[in-house]
Amino acid sequence: MDCSRQFFFSSLIVTFFLSLTVAQQQRFYYFCLETSGSFTRSSTYEANLNRVLSSFSSNTENDYGFYNISSGQGSDAANAIALCRGDVNSGDCLDCINNAATELRNLCANENEAIIGYEKCLLRYTNRSIFGVAETNPSFYMWNVNNVTDLDAFNQALIALMDNLSTKASSGTSRSKFAMGSAEVAASQTIYALVQCTPDLTGPACSSCLSQAIALLPSCCNSKQGGMVFGPSCNLRFDIIRFYNLATPDTPFRRRSTPAPPLSLPPSMHNTKKKGKWIIIITVSAAAFAVLLISSCIFFLRVKKSKAKAEKSLQYDFSTIRAATDDFSDANKLGQGGFGAVYKGTIGSEELIAVKRLTTNSGQGDLEFKNEVQLVAKLQHKNLVRLQGFCLEGNERLLIYEFVPNASLDQFLFDPVRRAYLDWERRHKIIRGIAQGLLYLHEDSRLQIIHCNLKASNILLDAELNPKISDFGMARLCALDQTQSVTSRIEGTNGYMAPEYALHGQFSIKSDVFSFGVLLLEILCGQKNSAFCVGENVEDLLSYAWRNWKDGTALKLVDPILGEAPRTEGKFSTTKKLPALTNNLTRF
Repeated sequence: MDCSRQFFFSSLIVTFFLSLTVAQQQRFYYFCLETSGSFTRSSTYEANLNRVLSSFSSNTENDYGFYNISSGQGSDAANAIALCRGDVNSGDCLDCINNAATELRNLCANENEAIIGYEKCLLRYTNRSIFGVAETNPSFYMWNVNNVTDLDAFNQALIALMDNLSTKASSGTSRSKFAMGSAEVAASQTIYALVQCTPDLTGPACSSCLSQAIALLPSCCNSKQGGMVFGPSCNLRFDIIRFYNLATPDTPFRRRSTPAPPLSLPPSMHNTKKKGKWIIIITVSAAAFAVLLISSCIFFLRVKKSKAKAEKSLQYDFSTIRAATDDFSDANKLGQGGFGAVYKGTIGSEELIAVKRLTTNSGQGDLEFKNEVQLVAKLQHKNLVRLQGFCLEGNERLLIYEFVPNASLDQFLFDPVRRAYLDWERRHKIIRGIAQGLLYLHEDSRLQIIHCNLKASNILLDAELNPKISDFGMARLCALDQTQSVTSRIEGTNGYMAPEYALHGQFSIKSDVFSFGVLLLEILCGQKNSAFCVGENVEDLLSYAWRNWKDGTALKLVDPILGEAPRTEGKFSTTKKLPALTNNLTRF
């Protein structure tokens, strides 16, 4: 491909991803609260609620990011509060709130009370009075998976910073109770943080709300480089990278007398109505034309050179990996499995890796280990963790993988707080991605590979929560026409192993399908198969699922936290091969 064609495709890709970044809001959480009851279609409350939510689009005089709107009287009254982050300009603020109003009505079909939070704003509505009332539940928190190096120094600086910002925010006005700032931990590290209350709270109420949010930090975010705590009346966030705007020039509103002409957008963007932002994208792309024309050729030449260099050898020196992981320090330890510990490392100045340090009693020869690693490293699929190389020196055997930032599925799925972040849309995406990764291993890779240890802790999640199958320590390489094999070395995790493998050592692609079925049930119900609970009773997940399937009550399995999630997925367009994988689920 010549440089002109390379530039053309590069500019298209850059423009497309810029448009995605601008057009999409990042939703952090939402709650449909059943404790306040529900309303019926065409009721007075629904009419009042729709009137309140639609009023945001015309409320363009507000320039301080806090809205309190009510409609109706008595039990039919609809009350809404919206708050934008204090560093967000009014144009982006109202865009975020209007998007929140639309999405929350779709997510919470008929609950009287609901709340949704984004990076830039939050919105809540209810049929009770909430103006001036400090509330801390429901709360939601997230954290950066990376650990700090000097925990004591970091915590000391963080608490002092939070206390200082809380004092500033609490002393704010009825228009804004917001503060942001930074504190130095060491010469090379700074903490950035912000705190905010809804400005309808009194100073003491804001201070109390933030104190309770700060008190959650040790349980959610201890030793982490960043974290967020969200509540209905206050929130806070910190990180070692500055995430807020130091200066936020306000964007004035302009009332339109006539509708804006439609834009010709990619199919996935037809629901986006942000004309001004698309103009910015087009302008940026045009301005970058000359730079891209030169840089695209240089980029592709470098990529080609890098690939040629990488293909020469997958082997790393032990000294390089030891330095990258700070001599396998506990601070860099990500986890411990049956085949060894996993460490975070940094190659050069910025490339992150995950290093698995295998135990020395695997019984595998050096040449066999090296050959098998080289075969697995050739697997390339978006739903498989990429093996970048290995190290083999003396008794040391290391596997070097790409670093995946959001840890493993089990740390989300089985955590009572983080599980709320896995709505049905995200769970469906995870299920589909795992199935596609298995399909590649079983049918589309150069060699048929049976994973043999598929479970929630071996599904890693990238920054966008896309699943990646990991840990091929037990994987079996088979001929493509081989339907079944037998091993005398049975290794795996109870509850996920197919009966014929656990009892007789017989394994095939159906062994992975069985494990996939167990994992699918765990994703649906949000509980471990090894500790599945129904009320106060501990029961076997597979038996419970099978009994309800036969009785026609399979929906009892659905995680209650999903609420009234869609029972079918209309957007799910399977490949021709995928049913061959999923149809085998009836085996258990």
